[in-house]
Amino acid sequence: MSVTQISSASASSLTLALAFGCRYCAPPLELCLNRPSSRRRLPAALPSSITTIPSASRTTATFVSFLPRFLDPHFVTGNCLLFKMEFQGILVRVVCVVYFMLVYFPWSMQTFDYEIQRHTCPSVLINGPTSEAVKLNKRFWTGSGIGTNKEMVDSLHNYGVIRSKKVSEAMESIDRGFFVPDGTPPYVDTPMPIGYNATISAPHMHATCLQLLEKHLQPGMHALDVGSGTGYLTACFAMMVGPEGRAVGVEHIPELVVSSMENIKKSAAAPLLKEGSLSVHVGDGRQGWAQCAPYDAIHVGAAAAEIPPALIEQLKPGGRMVIPVGSVFQDLKVVDKDADGSVNIHDETSVRYVPLTSREAQLRDN
Repeated sequence: MSVTQISSASASSLTLALAFGCRYCAPPLELCLNRPSSRRRLPAALPSSITTIPSASRTTATFVSFLPRFLDPHFVTGNCLLFKMEFQGILVRVVCVVYFMLVYFPWSMQTFDYEIQRHTCPSVLINGPTSEAVKLNKRFWTGSGIGTNKEMVDSLHNYGVIRSKKVSEAMESIDRGFFVPDGTPPYVDTPMPIGYNATISAPHMHATCLQLLEKHLQPGMHALDVGSGTGYLTACFAMMVGPEGRAVGVEHIPELVVSSMENIKKSAAAPLLKEGSLSVHVGDGRQGWAQCAPYDAIHVGAAAAEIPPALIEQLKPGGRMVIPVGSVFQDLKVVDKDADGSVNIHDETSVRYVPLTSREAQLRDN
């Protein structure tokens, strides 16, 4: 966790912007410490739909909005492990509780907890230069109480992450439960470790990428999934392009390729794997997979320092690639190749991913 901005409007007000750096989308978090009064106005960074917060009493009505729920898909995107963020979040919460108990004693802990639960997940506008920017203005969802794949998809749809019937059908047909490690809750909206310093992304991130690529995943089209991992997104691609299309996964860890094929065999995409319209290969994803190129859709599941030229070359005119780019600060970039071969790139949102690197570098600390 890093403190990115500190500004003070007066001696009685402090705004502290925090950002987490653990492979998550990291917009600033704001902590507002105000003196007690009868009403509390939110900081300007929060949505205009929320104006004031009534206080429980004249002596305990300090508004605090600084920490999202750790698994909130509307605040975070990406596919990072959560234990670092949870640890940092707990530390921040403990420090703030102690601070308020000392400065504002006597303090109503019930009111404090209520304010956190009510306001820790403000609306987040995922800004993009296209008209597809999505305003996520509902309560956070962690999926912790969801027990089926369909319930997970319905929740993503209800919260505006899934916006099309085609994406919804693809994610309903491929049960995520077949693609997560044994003993882990499959439908919680969080990334999960799958070994070899790799993870399976959170469901909301898979849904986001499928939405961005939907028009390029029509029946008969070709799709490439770089860093295919467990094979989940590759299987979703295969369901969307159908048996007349081609879905290819590339993963440089042989053991993950073997396990991903076993996962796919348990899923609704098994016939496509058997027929050959779906395949997973061992290879360096930075070089793509030229045998089945060009591709209408390319997804990259790790952050590149720059967009690999081989992937741009293998992108079909009229096609689209979604790839995180950057090192410390990363952006999910949408790369569109026009019919004449020219390339247009725009940023969709900020993300945090593991680096797109060699097999040796990825396994160095494993």
